[in-house]
Parts: sequence; C-alpha cells; structure tokens
Amino acid sequence: MFKPILRFQLPATLGSDLAGVVVEVGSRVTRFKPGDAVFASVFDVSGTGALAEFATVPEAAAALKPENLGFVQAASIPMVGLTAWQALRVRARLQPGQKVFIPAGAGGIGTFAIQLAKYLGAKVGTTTSTGNVGLVRSLGADEVIDYKKQQFEDVLRSYDAVLGTIRGDAIEKSLQILKPGSAIVSLVGPPDGPFARARGMNALMVLVFGLLSWKIVRRAKTRGVAYSFLFVQPDGGQLAEIGELLEAASIRPVIDKVFPFEQAKEALAYLETGRAKGKVVVQIK
Repeated sequence: MFKPILRFQLPATLGSDLAGVVVEVGSRVTRFKPGDAVFASVFDVSGTGALAEFATVPEAAAALKPENLGFVQAASIPMVGLTAWQALRVRARLQPGQKVFIPAGAGGIGTFAIQLAKYLGAKVGTTTSTGNVGLVRSLGADEVIDYKKQQFEDVLRSYDAVLGTIRGDAIEKSLQILKPGSAIVSLVGPPDGPFARARGMNALMVLVFGLLSWKIVRRAKTRGVAYSFLFVQPDGGQLAEIGELLEAASIRPVIDKVFPFEQAKEALAYLETGRAKGKVVVQIK
C-alpha cells in the first residue's frame, strides 16, 4: 500500500521502535553521549530498522528514556505515542470538553490515544470486542461500542474528531457521527495532496494522491468536516514531551506479549492476527 512512499532497499531490517543504550555518537551529536538510555522511532529516517542488536538513530529522532520505564516498556511507546500526539494534539488540536472517536481502542495505537485524549481533557468514544471492554474503560474510554453487537455510527453523535485507524468503509461511516467544523485524521488512507506536497513529491504524484482522496474529501466537505491523512514523523522533541507524561504516570504503556529476539518472526505473525491488546515487543538480551 505504501510502496511508492517508503523506499526500502532489500534486504531490509524491519521495526520502527526501539529502546536501548547509546554505544557511540557522531562528531556533531550534542544531546546524547555513550551510556545514555534512549528510546526512539527510526521509521522512515535512518535506513535501518529496530529489529537488530544495533541500530543507527538520528539525534533528532531520539529522547532520553523515562526513568520509571524499563527498556521493554519504553520500546513500546515511540510509534503509537508520536502517532497519537501528532494526530490529536497537532493535527486535530483536541481541546478540553471535545469528543473524539478512537476506533479499535484495545490496539497499540488505541490504548495510547485514549489515554492521551483523556489527558487533553476530551471525551472518548471507541470500539472493541466484548472481552476488551474492561480494558478500554480502564484507560478512560467514556462511550464504548462492542462492535460485535452494535455499529458505532448508530450510537455515537456530535463528535469533534475521528482518528481513522481501520481500513474499509469506517472512515466514510464516521462522517455520520461528526458535527460541522470537526476533523478526520486518517492513518490508513487514502493519502491526500497536502501529504504528497509535504513529502516533496512532484506535481504528478500530488495530483495522483489528490485523486485518490477526492471522494472522501468531497463527502467530508459537504458535511463541514476537514479530512487529512497523517503519515507519522519521528520527532525527538515530541517524544521527550511524551516521556514526561509517562514519568508522571499520566499515561501508562500497555503491552500484550514480549517475544525473545529469536522469535521475531513469530512476534510479527502474532501482530498480524490483529488480536494484540496493546503492543507487542521483541526483547534482545
């Protein structure tokens, strides 16, 4: 789906999130030194992945690991934390008292985004399966829809923002629950023209992505809703702010399973089932 956007060179090392100890720094690095415990997202920036014994991390993408978190906990944070931060705080500009719909609340992004939205003072609606209702409520969800029993568009009303995390027709259905002046921030597409321009793509690609998103953008506009596609960017400054929330226990990591490095393939297979409650972590000892 993202082949035109992510230019992997095979063989590629997978994995975007990491936590570890700095063993060496470049001559121009000023924020970190060998021995520092850090966490970071290397998604789309370093040319190397996180599922390795050593990884190259741009200085601007890293932050000091929160002291109250272990490496496993810290490694579960960067991608979901930055995604939720950039979507809810930066793009949607969520305000106290507003209502945000975060589907798939028991997933990796959902478990973090619910907590961040509550920290920002918002009311949160979400969907989950029967067995995970207790989990999402413990994270702060106010309106919980059991998707096996109800359709969210039949229940939720007058929302200010939607975080699009589910492929298919969920984005279009979410238009029914939004009020004029609200926003949809989609993580699953379709990509739009502003995204292509931000990535420095040529005019043809801007046109292509504009056409891909034309249908949902048009439908959103008719209801007074702003649609945008978010492609998360590593940001050590934002990650440091997220770290402060973790140190203050305003947000807690939610981890489903931890796999040893030798079982990285099994970890990815488990993640692909879509049944994980929170994050899946690969631990390198």
